[in-house]
Amino acid sequence: MEFVQHLPPPLLAPFVTAAHGYRVPSYPLDVHRGLPSSSMTLVFELGGRLRITGLSAAISSHAVVCGLHTRPALIDARAPMDGVQYALTPLGARAVLRVPAAELHDRPVDLAEVLGPAAADVVDQLDEACTWDERFAVVDRALVGHLEDGVPPVPAEVREAWRLILTGRGRVPVSVVAAQVGWSRRHLSERLREATGLTPKQLSRVARFEAARALLTGPAPWPLARTAALTGYADQSHLDREWRALAGCSPTTWMREELPFVQDDTPPFAADSRA
Repeated sequence: MEFVQHLPPPLLAPFVTAAHGYRVPSYPLDVHRGLPSSSMTLVFELGGRLRITGLSAAISSHAVVCGLHTRPALIDARAPMDGVQYALTPLGARAVLRVPAAELHDRPVDLAEVLGPAAADVVDQLDEACTWDERFAVVDRALVGHLEDGVPPVPAEVREAWRLILTGRGRVPVSVVAAQVGWSRRHLSERLREATGLTPKQLSRVARFEAARALLTGPAPWPLARTAALTGYADQSHLDREWRALAGCSPTTWMREELPFVQDDTPPFAADSRA
């Protein structure tokens, strides 16, 4: 396995939370689970078409962008994969993609729907690139060139609610978040969903899930019961139920089947993310 981290240029800093290149062998179980996270995902797969099912739409493409989701994206991993992945901030998606994050909720789309013919040009340039630095430069140029000026900012209340939920790892009650930003729970739910595709309750579930996953995949993985206690689940059974809903399997099954494949914590559609 090969994973190469990349720091995008300052112009992309508000829109890209992480970026890396990857080369991974075929996956023994044929299907890799792309886990829910608090970032949207942009992938350029050069080894072959990236085939994804499990969400509201299926896709097969060399360039895919996917919105936030609360169930696993099932990725065909029968063949080796080689490409570049960027984690995008949902609150800045409109500026870099020119479509609201909510329009991509729970679905992967061909990047051509967003960038038009330029998407194919990016794939062609990536095919010709000889080094990781050249690959990253191709994607950086494409995203910077597609940035749209004058995009109306996301309301400050939505940005603050997003921050409170993520920094609180999903443990701050929605009622407290709503009170903090000065909105009703209902209004906050509507506005956050309009901006990101997720309600505060859904985002809290994803944030807790991310926190639990970080503990379970660290250098010294935590026991399940202690992980549940530290990340806001009522007990280990609660953690298990939520993991099955969000990852499609129990945490024990995921660690046995997927952890050897994602030990660097940066596989396609599974990068940890921030906003």
